[in-house]
Amino acid sequence: MTGSLLGSFAGFSRQQKRSDRLALYFQYKNMIGLFFLIILIILVGIPYALYWIPKKLGYPGLGRVLSYSIGAIFILLVFFAIFEDALFSKSDAEELLAEQNTKLIGDFDLLENKSMSAIGDYYHTFTLKISDTDKRRIIQSIRNASDFRTKNTETWIDDSLFQQPNRYTGKKIIRNYETKPYFIRELFEPQGIGYAPKFRRIKISKKDDTLIFEDIDE
Repeated sequence: MTGSLLGSFAGFSRQQKRSDRLALYFQYKNMIGLFFLIILIILVGIPYALYWIPKKLGYPGLGRVLSYSIGAIFILLVFFAIFEDALFSKSDAEELLAEQNTKLIGDFDLLENKSMSAIGDYYHTFTLKISDTDKRRIIQSIRNASDFRTKNTETWIDDSLFQQPNRYTGKKIIRNYETKPYFIRELFEPQGIGYAPKFRRIKISKKDDTLIFEDIDE
């Protein structure tokens, strides 16, 4: 009798979990559909309104110029959004590294660059092959930092550093430490109330001459 009850309960739990997953899936699909509907309305509605209003006022030529101009701007924005990763350059990588007081003197190769985004989240990472001289110099800089320490694992967004009262209004913080596979330099910078703090990480591999950059907004 007890075994039968437990089996029924387990079956009910599995069905409930499947139902929950399906509900989340359809909720996500509905959100994506609504997002694209809003984008479609903006892409079609704004150019049309910019053409229709001047035309009604007796300026059809102005309406065409405005609608074509805003259409071209939207096309460019879509182009840059789609090809953002392909347009990323070595100079862009150097600018992001400079924010964490990290400069490359020797030549380097951009091995990989990719980004992902969702509602409220953004993740960007790239990997560089750097010179052995730059690797040793950056590692020495991390080791010489006053806050340098050894940790078992890398920090993440929910680390205590990101849960303090000044999460949104405090000062920029740069932290240096090492784990078993990497030497790591992290940057945390509040962006104001209502905005996700900036959280970026540079990792220097101990086994080869690669530098990994991560930008995480949650």
